[in-house]
Amino acid sequence: MRTKFLGRSGLQVSELSFGAMTFGGSHGYQHIGQVRGAEAKAVVARCVEAGINLFDTADVYSGGRSEEVLGEALRGLRDEVLVATKVRWAVAGNAGPNDQGLSRHHIVRSVEASLRRLGTDHIDLYQVHGWDGRTPWEETLRALDDLVRAGKVRYLGASNLAAWQLTRALGISELHRLERFVGHQIQYNLVSREAEWDLLPMAEESGVGITCWSPLAGGLLTGHQPPGQTPPAGTRRAVGYFEPHDTNRAFDTVSVLRKIADNRGVTPAQVAIRWLLEQPGVSSVILGARDLAQLADNLAATTWSLDDTERADLDLVSYSPPPYPHWHQMSTNAARVESPGGLDN
Repeated sequence: MRTKFLGRSGLQVSELSFGAMTFGGSHGYQHIGQVRGAEAKAVVARCVEAGINLFDTADVYSGGRSEEVLGEALRGLRDEVLVATKVRWAVAGNAGPNDQGLSRHHIVRSVEASLRRLGTDHIDLYQVHGWDGRTPWEETLRALDDLVRAGKVRYLGASNLAAWQLTRALGISELHRLERFVGHQIQYNLVSREAEWDLLPMAEESGVGITCWSPLAGGLLTGHQPPGQTPPAGTRRAVGYFEPHDTNRAFDTVSVLRKIADNRGVTPAQVAIRWLLEQPGVSSVILGARDLAQLADNLAATTWSLDDTERADLDLVSYSPPPYPHWHQMSTNAARVESPGGLDN
């Protein structure tokens, strides 16, 4: 499996990484997965065997249980891999006013709890899980910088930020010579391409690596969910997650996925993952397999490539009209537009 540098950092991550949101299965996350014990260890071992070196989780997944299960599954393998986790939201059972957000207080308490649950002395990539409009970036970034200097965290990342929020954070890091975010974990897939207009160009310009969550749009891009019907039980869409903005376009995209998959003798899921792997600026695509069979199919996406026609068909069917100001720039300055979401210098 190939590795790519995570943004402008010297850290190399596998092109596929594993998301442990499926680990634990408690505190409302049963619908996502209940992998634990020997099954979790087998999944992790298979990932490492395939060349995956980045394992991603968060303190809120299953109320901390995901971190515990991942830590247990990585025993004996910890030195071979990178572990990423996140901070921002309140972990189940903690309801105090300071049990969420990106304050120094919450960050310091949270990282210590994550280290205990993961059974490790450091976190390779510590990510803010979302925006906190009440805490100044200066406070958040200074606290994170202190954790890097203390050796408890090695690299910093963000998740689910708007382009202006991430840009401001990077500017403050540069101004005050603080550790900067080297990665941004975002939703990006064939039916959620909004990131192409601002987040991806901004990340490329700023040297921030992109990792993608929900590459299969909550299971929609597996091709198992027929249009016009209630999403199958056990899928994330069944509980209201990841509903596409344009359902018609989404299912048109699934039809093209199926056609390409049938012609190649692969699954629609592989085609969707392959498309993401070939997008510029993407450092790693995060898999969320529930079992070894699902994992094996997803891993196979690294063994082949889309041809020009297949890629063009997918781009066309999944493309959505540009938001303002991009449509205005494209229509009034067409000679200078390089590609959707990007402007020529």
